[in-house]
Amino acid sequence: MLGTAFPASLVLLVEQPGGWGPGGLPESRFDPTVARRLMNSLGRKGIRVLAVRRPGRVTAPARRRWALADCRPSRRAMRWGRFDQDAELLDLNPDLDMEPVTPTPTYLVCAHGTHDVCCAVEGRPVAAELDRLRPGNAWECSHLGGDRFAANVLVLPSGVMYGRFPVVAAADLVAASDRGEVLPPYLRGRIGLAPAAQAALSYAQERLQVFGIDQLQVLGTDAVHQVSPADRNTDEVERVRVRIAAPDGMVVVWVRVELVPAELLTCRAARASRSLAYRPVSVEVH
Repeated sequence: MLGTAFPASLVLLVEQPGGWGPGGLPESRFDPTVARRLMNSLGRKGIRVLAVRRPGRVTAPARRRWALADCRPSRRAMRWGRFDQDAELLDLNPDLDMEPVTPTPTYLVCAHGTHDVCCAVEGRPVAAELDRLRPGNAWECSHLGGDRFAANVLVLPSGVMYGRFPVVAAADLVAASDRGEVLPPYLRGRIGLAPAAQAALSYAQERLQVFGIDQLQVLGTDAVHQVSPADRNTDEVERVRVRIAAPDGMVVVWVRVELVPAELLTCRAARASRSLAYRPVSVEVH
């Protein structure tokens, strides 16, 4: 699962109770024209738009909520608001400076069953349990990507994403998030980072036993080189060197990018497809 979190580091949450079609917000009771304009305009700025709703069967609120999460380490923050009419969201200014704060973690669990039924089957119980543990801070959300990893959980504003997440681990996740730490067994990666950097960061955390969200920082990726077919003994495509700042200096993690055998990437897939896997192979302490 390493390296499979989406690349956007800013996320807009739009509360939309009720059912969602396969396309999410534009295929719900939300005004579809407004939804498409919102997603197109924010998408050009690198902002992911997610529909959210409270877990379980709940009465639609008189005024719905929106939230903008900035998951960049130096600017991590969330800003919340309410709206009456869908078109009001077109006036949101995502460039408005948000003071860095340390809010209570917000938990998003993909439960987008019309996109992939596995997300609903696996995700809804996890969302319900997180809501029981942290009332008001857990939401069901639309497609996060990686349906085959259901249940998928995104913690905001840390931007840490988890996959194949079991209900029994919910209390451990809440405790780790409250401490400002990651929970290694279920890590997919950190949104906003390149796939190889996500995989390297997760690998370094486990190898160094450093689990604080801000204790390790990706400095950059370099020495990327393609592996020619003639030189391949496996399905290796390339290798990436990732430089990471650690408490005691710098570490370098080498990540091998591989083309994995074909598999069903979603529960609804009609045929198998190949995908890339990001496999850290070594860590060097400098």
